[in-house]
Amino acid sequence: MKQKFDEMHGDAGAGRSVVRPHYKVYDEWLSKQPGDLMRARREEAEVIFRRVGITFAVYGAKDEDGSGTERLIPFDLIPRVIPAHEWTEMEKGLAQRVTALNRFIHDVYHGQEIIKAGLVPAEQIFRNAQFRPEMIGVDVVGGIYSHIAGIDIVRAGNADGSGSYYVLEDNLRVPSGVSYMLENRKMMMRLFPDLFSRHRVAPVAHYPDMLLETLRAVAPASVNDPTVVVLTPGMYNSAYFEHAFLAQQMGVELVEGQDLFVKDNFVYMRTTQGPKRVDVIYRRVDDDFLDPEAFRADSTLGCAGLLRAYRAGNVTLSNAIGTGIADDKSIYPYVPKMIEFYLGEKPILNNVPTYLCREADDLKYVLDHLGELVVKEVHGAGGYGMLVGPAATAREIEDFRAALLADPSRYIAQPTLSLSTCPTFVESGIAPRHIDLRPFVLSGSEVQMVPGGLTRVALKEGSLVVNSSQGGGTKDTWVLEDR
Repeated sequence: MKQKFDEMHGDAGAGRSVVRPHYKVYDEWLSKQPGDLMRARREEAEVIFRRVGITFAVYGAKDEDGSGTERLIPFDLIPRVIPAHEWTEMEKGLAQRVTALNRFIHDVYHGQEIIKAGLVPAEQIFRNAQFRPEMIGVDVVGGIYSHIAGIDIVRAGNADGSGSYYVLEDNLRVPSGVSYMLENRKMMMRLFPDLFSRHRVAPVAHYPDMLLETLRAVAPASVNDPTVVVLTPGMYNSAYFEHAFLAQQMGVELVEGQDLFVKDNFVYMRTTQGPKRVDVIYRRVDDDFLDPEAFRADSTLGCAGLLRAYRAGNVTLSNAIGTGIADDKSIYPYVPKMIEFYLGEKPILNNVPTYLCREADDLKYVLDHLGELVVKEVHGAGGYGMLVGPAATAREIEDFRAALLADPSRYIAQPTLSLSTCPTFVESGIAPRHIDLRPFVLSGSEVQMVPGGLTRVALKEGSLVVNSSQGGGTKDTWVLEDR
C-alpha cells in the first residue's frame, strides 16, 4: 500500500498542507471564486455538453420506457495540472513503451524471438483470445500495429511525500476518450478564459491534425494521396459521439460496414459520385466483427473481404488486426522485459507489481490476501469483472475466491494502490477525489502525442474506479509550459 498523494497539496508537517508550486497561481484564483459562481459554471457546462450531444451509452441500463440510456460524462471544473518537467519524462516513457509494444506485436506474428528467448511463455500468446493466427507473416506498413494507443497512468505516494507514476494498463486496440480531452479543454477556455492568460497551458487542439497526419503516413506505399475514413459500428455504440467527432475534426468520412465493399482485393466506399477507393481505415470496430468472411460470420458491422484486402497490402487498418495480444492484462506483466529485449533500455515508466494467478505461488498469495488486493479479469474492461479487496464485502470476496479456484488463468491481482487525489468540485464543495490519466500516443512516421491526456476522476468518495460506465467523470489536463 502506497502513501496518499494529492496533486495540488503537499504535506508541510504538523498536520498542515502546502500548495504545490505548479498549482499556486490556480489556487490563488480559486480562493477568490464564490461557490455559487462555480455551481453556475458547472450547470452551464452541462447544458452545453448536452446541446452538443457529448454523451455515451450505458450498456444494460434502461430508461423508464425500456430504451437504452444516454448519459453525460460528468465534467469537473478543477483541472489536473502537471508541471513541464514531469510531462517531459512521462512523454519519453510513453514513447519507449509504445515502441516496444509495437515491436512485440510484430515479433509475435513473425519471428517470435521473445518466445524463443523464454521471456514470454508460448501458451500466453497462442492460447490468448486476442491472438489472431490470420496475421502470421502479414507485413504492415512500417511494422506499426498500434497507431493510436491509450496508456492508463496512475500516481501513488511515497514515504518521503513524493509521488511515482505507474502504468496501470495499455489500451492498444480501439482506445477511446480523446474527444472528451478535446471538449474539456474547449469548455474550460469558454468558462474561464482569464485562467489561460495566467497560465502557459500546452495546447491539445491540434490532436485531430496529428491523428490525420499519422493515419496518412501509414497508408499503403503505392498511394500518394490516401483516402482515410473512420469506421464505426453505428450510432448505438457507446462511443459513437467520439467516432463522429473525430471524423468531422479530421475532415474525413464516417462510414459503417455497409458503406464499404471489396473488389479485386481493394476496399471501396459507396458515394453519390460512385465507388471511391479507401486506403486507410481508422476502425472503431473490434476484430471479431470486422470481416464476416474471416471472423464472425453473423457480423453486420464489418465488410466482407476486408482481411483479404488487408493481407494483400491494399489497405491499412488502424489499429491493426491482432493488436489486442499486447494489451491483454495477462501480457501486461511482461512489458518491462519487452522494453529491455527489443530496445536494450530500462523502463522509464514502471508497471504496478502484478501477481499472475495461473502460477501456483502467485495464486496462493492472492487467495491468502484477497481482502488487500485488486483482482482483475485478464479480458475485463470498463471497471467490470474486478474485485477491489479493501472495499469488498465478505460475500464478494468469497465469490471471487470461488472464481479464482475454478479458473485461475482468467485473473491477475495487484496491490491496492492509493491513487493520487485531486481537488474536485462535488455537491458538498471542493473535496479530494481519486484520478488517473490516459495520454494518447500516435505512432506513424514518428511517435508523438499532445501534452497531457484525459484525466478521469472517481466522483464517489473513496472510490478508486474512474471509469465513466461506473460513475466516473473527467477533468481538463493542463501541462504547464516552462516560462
